[in-house]
Amino acid sequence: MQIDILTLFPDVIESYTREAMLKRAYDSGAAKYAAHDIRKFSHDKHGNVDAPPYGGGAGMLLQVEPIHRAHRSVLMSDKKVRTILLSAKGSQYSQQDAQRLVGYDQIVLICGRYEGVDERVALHIADEELSVGPYVLTGGELGALIITDSIVRLLPGVLGNDQSAVHESHTAPGQKEHPHYTKPDQYNGWTVPEILRSGDHGAIAQWRKDHS
Repeated sequence: MQIDILTLFPDVIESYTREAMLKRAYDSGAAKYAAHDIRKFSHDKHGNVDAPPYGGGAGMLLQVEPIHRAHRSVLMSDKKVRTILLSAKGSQYSQQDAQRLVGYDQIVLICGRYEGVDERVALHIADEELSVGPYVLTGGELGALIITDSIVRLLPGVLGNDQSAVHESHTAPGQKEHPHYTKPDQYNGWTVPEILRSGDHGAIAQWRKDHS
């Protein structure tokens, strides 16, 4: 899978994707990432990519033109592609969205910034708008990284044990994973439930079902 992120702050994206699970996925070839600086697609001599909104109002908006140029430069025309605008007014992202998006060859994530983005990006460039929660962030970079992380970990072989992603919280709507314990079985007076140490796999399975 190819994931391209259009942003004003590519270093933020690159620093996170070079660590831990995302780095392992990259090194194995399961996923490739690229952060693209929207400013490089501006025709303004100062590299400006924002302007005040028509009709007045607070703040500045990202312009459609540099985003459109950046988007066209990364599109893989022969692949199954989904373009997402990170937006506080978008549909709230869920695990089911991650499961849906993992079926694409390329994901393009557009990070908003400032007061927002020219609406023509949502209308004519993005396939959908997504929000990672019912709150407002300074920009779309954190949301783009959340979406990237949640998709990549579902790719075959990335987690080492593919069953790890099958039994997690939110795999089905409303599902929460059962509690986990490990050694030592006693610490500071806090104990591991006896049934988990019993060796009775049927009883353990039932306990996990009851506590999920």
